[in-house]
Amino acid sequence: MKQWIVGGAMMLAAATSAAQDRVRLEVYSTLEIENLNDFKKSFEVENPGIEILWNRDSTGIITARILAEQRVQRADAIWGLAVTSMLLLDKRGLLEPYAPKNLAAIKPAFRDPANPPAWVGMEAWVAAVCFNTVEAAKLGLAKPTSWFDLLDPRLKGKITMPHPASSGTGYFHVSAWIQMFGEAKAWEFMDRLHDNIAVYEHSGTRPCRQAAAGEFPLGISYELAAASARQKGAPIEGLVMKEGGGWDMDAAAILRGTRKPDAARRLMDFASSRKANELYASFVSQVAMPGIASNIPDYPAGVANSMIKNDFAWASANRTRILEEWAHRYDGKAAKKN
Repeated sequence: MKQWIVGGAMMLAAATSAAQDRVRLEVYSTLEIENLNDFKKSFEVENPGIEILWNRDSTGIITARILAEQRVQRADAIWGLAVTSMLLLDKRGLLEPYAPKNLAAIKPAFRDPANPPAWVGMEAWVAAVCFNTVEAAKLGLAKPTSWFDLLDPRLKGKITMPHPASSGTGYFHVSAWIQMFGEAKAWEFMDRLHDNIAVYEHSGTRPCRQAAAGEFPLGISYELAAASARQKGAPIEGLVMKEGGGWDMDAAAILRGTRKPDAARRLMDFASSRKANELYASFVSQVAMPGIASNIPDYPAGVANSMIKNDFAWASANRTRILEEWAHRYDGKAAKKN
């Protein structure tokens, strides 16, 4: 019995020592909470000497935090941040270029063209309107097919959308409208849309959740949020507009100044691997690696064809100017931050 006790104690001590010896990698992310556990588990199975510590928040908050920290970074890497934010961070010299082992298998549109790249894309999400068919029927509202249908005076106070300074989804909507319609017409469009907006939420998903709950008949959001709401039984139809819509992609990168560069490079290798892309395809349709099927139930029709030719460099370079003008015009309806 004594030998068993001693042996058990030794095994426990060895396990404790192994846990203490693991490298703790702090990673910024904006990915949905329900996906983070799968990513962490899959990465740590292949990299048992590394433990991921997530630091998750919305796009605007994560971007602002990294910029505020500048070269004294608290975190080591990013796994899931809008590419428009990545371009801004790269311009400030806050990313450490690295070519993952599997870089050649990544679609050219899903990677920084520099060699080595400062960031590598993961998956994309695309503009959609979450339309509650039950609530719309009660109010006698027609299904919108154009962005300009959202300007109907009958929709006053019946639409919510993401705040572009807080949400990557919100910003890609605004930057896409400017790219599609031109500056003058886009601001005129947003002025009139503002009349119909009830609140600008600090989340890309929340407007769709509000529509799903029947709080508002329409929520400007993205296609995956619509599919998720419909899968949960909500009377939501994800609609893409005939003019097309904006989109953004999540990307991964190493933060310059990390004290754990080897572990951060292993994270990048995994984030660009086929295994990771298969994980992305479990919840998105457009992934960085070709040949990976994604069969998402209740996914809206026509999404791939609706994606505009998005000038990410322009959207990133003009982000500050656009957000300042947007806040000047519309920030009065922003939701209160918790």
